[in-house]
Amino acid sequence: MSVSDPFAAALRLLTVRDRSEAELGERLRLKGHDEEAIASVLERCRRLGYLDDRRFARERARSLLRQGRAVGRRLLDDLRRHGIVEGEARDAAAEAEDEFTREEVLAALAERRFPSFDYRQADDRQRQRVVNYFLRRGFALSQVLTFFKEERSRESP
Repeated sequence: MSVSDPFAAALRLLTVRDRSEAELGERLRLKGHDEEAIASVLERCRRLGYLDDRRFARERARSLLRQGRAVGRRLLDDLRRHGIVEGEARDAAAEAEDEFTREEVLAALAERRFPSFDYRQADDRQRQRVVNYFLRRGFALSQVLTFFKEERSRESP
């Protein structure tokens, strides 16, 4: 198997999207590069500012939260899956949630994803489908039910 220059491979991977150090290292391992070369490339990328786990964690957390794809525990789990250590993951999630509260994200996501959903009119199956959608993204059941209860009371005559 012909192995290309590990630095060039790293740059190609980072051109596609920002990555965590663990992610980039794993991708380079899969391409057949040895550990010594990977360590050297990771250090070089850090030095040049191409690789920064804190930046990656902050941007990923902001993106996931803004899009409504993950909040709370789900957000932390995603960051950890990408190789972000616990403390940095918690800091990034907290920073993102300072910018976008869960309530705002829930309301925006409900409006975008289920604009015509009416909790009062929905049958149990429809309610369960919508509630489970939010649970899969990390929202707490109590928060989802409270949101729809408040929406229902605002819409009542």
